[in-house]
Amino acid sequence: MFVSFFPQPKLFFSSAAIWSLAAILFWFFGGEQLGAVFGMPPAAPGAPPIIGIAILVSKPFLWFYIYFTLCVAIFYAFWSWYSPHPWQRWSILMTAVILFFIYFNVQVSVAVNAWYGPFFDYVQGLMSGTGKSTNAEFYTGLADFSWLALVGMNVQVVNAFIVSHWIFRWRTAMNNYFIENWSRLRHIEGASQRIQEDTMRFSQIMEDLGSSFVQSIMTLIAFLPVMIQLQAHISELPIIGAIPQPLVVAALAWCLFGTISVMIAGMKLPGLQFRNQRVEAAYRKELVYGEDHADRAQPATTAELFANVRHNYFRLYFHYIYFNVVRYTYLQADNIFSLLILGPSLVAHKITFGALNQISNAFGKVTGSLQFLLTSWSTIVELQSVHKRLRAFEATLQGEPLPDIDQRYLARQGAGDPA
Repeated sequence: MFVSFFPQPKLFFSSAAIWSLAAILFWFFGGEQLGAVFGMPPAAPGAPPIIGIAILVSKPFLWFYIYFTLCVAIFYAFWSWYSPHPWQRWSILMTAVILFFIYFNVQVSVAVNAWYGPFFDYVQGLMSGTGKSTNAEFYTGLADFSWLALVGMNVQVVNAFIVSHWIFRWRTAMNNYFIENWSRLRHIEGASQRIQEDTMRFSQIMEDLGSSFVQSIMTLIAFLPVMIQLQAHISELPIIGAIPQPLVVAALAWCLFGTISVMIAGMKLPGLQFRNQRVEAAYRKELVYGEDHADRAQPATTAELFANVRHNYFRLYFHYIYFNVVRYTYLQADNIFSLLILGPSLVAHKITFGALNQISNAFGKVTGSLQFLLTSWSTIVELQSVHKRLRAFEATLQGEPLPDIDQRYLARQGAGDPA
């Protein structure tokens, strides 16, 4: 699943994690200030925030774009020299492009959150009659949001297009790799299904799950500092009272509670889903044999096999009852949790309308990113099931050292990137 698309996967992913961590640490401990040497310094302390689309082309942002490009270029150059791979442009360069677009869209969300404060304070002034304005000023404020939304929407569309192609390239690499070893795999039960259907399902799930996971991590990194700044408006939490970092503590505790609850409720689901795939495969195989052999797929045999399918599905449906009770109860409570936290400060008149919108949006972004496991558990269960099938399939190739297989595969694929 991985060696076909990534060069030396274990070493590659380890080096990617270490290089990313080093680049992030260098950025926060000097890299950001290094932009001043090239005329792109960070924002001055105490300077008013830039509202609207201009923030995305400001000097600090332009310096980050350059810094990100340099880090990716160095990483790509190293792996191109150390372990050339026919899919390296997709597995390294296009991965970096996808990560950048996800980061860019998260920054658009941060910019929208910054727009909430002054605009809704301005609206509050108009509603209470304490502020004066013109139609032009009002629509200019809306235009700031419209430009951000328009840019974010188009970047998201482009990124979705690239991700779809990236995932299909990965599926192509897996398909080519398995076909290359078809003579050793063709005798495995369901070999054709695993190459065609399981690689398709694996790639589709990774498209949805992978993008969501990366976006959750980047959203968390981007919005935690925003929430820390905004919690100056919060004096205390209900029942608990005044504590340091109240919003961060509340978000972490709430999401940890929800994630643990859902994980406990869904512990049996991966195994049940895997067993479902096995009985489905057995039923399908008998029907396929029946297409070519009159003595196969007889009513008694198919009835027994389908009874196994029915039994497993009904068992899975039963276990999903209490899982869904836990999940949906938590998600409904999550809709009002931020208002519950803000209650004492609202009653004490310490939050304006603009600050309320900013805090609610930032809190929702942070808790949403922390709830990744909770909201994606059903998809994760399906991915685990498909992964088990493909890993069992690949185990047949362990009789020959994988590095030798990899080299033969790479040599036959050619030196250039596949189309």
